Amino acid sequence: MSDETKRDLAGRRGVETSVYQPAEDSRLLSEAIGARGRGRLLEVGTGSGWVASQAVSVDAVSAVVASDVNPHACRAARERALEPRGSTESRRAEVPRFDVVRADLLAPFVDDAFDTVAFNPPYLPTDPDNEWDDWMERALSGGESGRELIDPFLDSVGRALAPDGVVLLLVSSLTGFDAVVEYAEARGFDREVVVEESYPFETLSVLALTAADGNGA
Repeated sequence: MSDETKRDLAGRRGVETSVYQPAEDSRLLSEAIGARGRGRLLEVGTGSGWVASQAVSVDAVSAVVASDVNPHACRAARERALEPRGSTESRRAEVPRFDVVRADLLAPFVDDAFDTVAFNPPYLPTDPDNEWDDWMERALSGGESGRELIDPFLDSVGRALAPDGVVLLLVSSLTGFDAVVEYAEARGFDREVVVEESYPFETLSVLALTAADGNGA
């Protein structure tokens, strides 16, 4: 793990050790959902549930499911799902605004279940010999390449995606943008950059991935 990556990890961790909190990558994914999200939407790796809570306000989105393998994140997301929709409201919602499921990537979901699947994956490249062994590490670390979860996600997301569905995948330049695009194309996806933003040490992009043949990947 480089000194720069250690500083990035430490800065993103702050005092939180269990649940990833909203950051610039979260905002970009939310913007992409606003632009391209529709129908029944799944957010994989929801963390605090902030992105899912924004997605429910998108007119073209009919229902939202948020998932995470981290039980602490699921608990936080369920709490957020009960928060009032508007700033003038004070009562907690009687019915959650979105559903929360504990899941490892796409494992529990049936075929063709979602029109949109959004994912802000753990993407910081990290040396396995120098990792923290906690939930925040799992939320941030993408393994040595930064793509430890991106590749299996791309392997399986086409199964859960409805025909003509779209995948919204956040990609950092730290993980190798071209490598992610090449892998996605090998899995049968066309790609388009929906939003992109550059920072001193990385560029963040959200790709819209659609089946190259129009019939599901």
